[in-house]
Amino acid sequence: MKLTEMTVAEYLKLLASDAPAPGGGSASALCGAQGVGLCAMVAALTIGKKKYAEEQELCIGVKAEADRLCAALTDQIDADTEAFNGISAALALPKETEEQKAARRLALQAATLEATRVPLRTLELSRFALEQTLRLVGHSNRSCASDLGVAGHDLLACAEGCWLNVEINLPGIGDEATAADLRSRAQTELHACRELAAKLR
Repeated sequence: MKLTEMTVAEYLKLLASDAPAPGGGSASALCGAQGVGLCAMVAALTIGKKKYAEEQELCIGVKAEADRLCAALTDQIDADTEAFNGISAALALPKETEEQKAARRLALQAATLEATRVPLRTLELSRFALEQTLRLVGHSNRSCASDLGVAGHDLLACAEGCWLNVEINLPGIGDEATAADLRSRAQTELHACRELAAKLR
């Protein structure tokens, strides 16, 4: 069963168990999905209100984009656990002969690369979501100001968590140039997320 098909109680029980996955990457993606979901909610609670007639076009556009990002971040909840499972599968490969050891090492490096790319993608999505959330500040239902604030905190938590998951996997990629590129991209995204979240606050 996919994590996203579980009830909230089932997911939290599994998260709190001794199972290694879901872990921080999936939890980060869930934070992101919640954050941009709140962004979509605020837009929805502004659309159709006469008091905010001048903001309708903006909020309709943000709502559509936030819904798309929420779906993408929701997909990342399972994608991260699947990537971790790929590492587990590589670790379970035989290592009796030199050939087996070499094949296992290559498989582990490939799986680790994927497990790094997934949270980097989630980090990128969190930036896009923060950009959309920031667009609503001062242009949406004032009664939902706290919801926008919570959205920002959720999305920043997502970004910070994704950075940690990228960082911990970098040494296992086995290619210094690739690792350096991924680190640079992740740091750029994280810096942007921190700036956006600060503006939103």
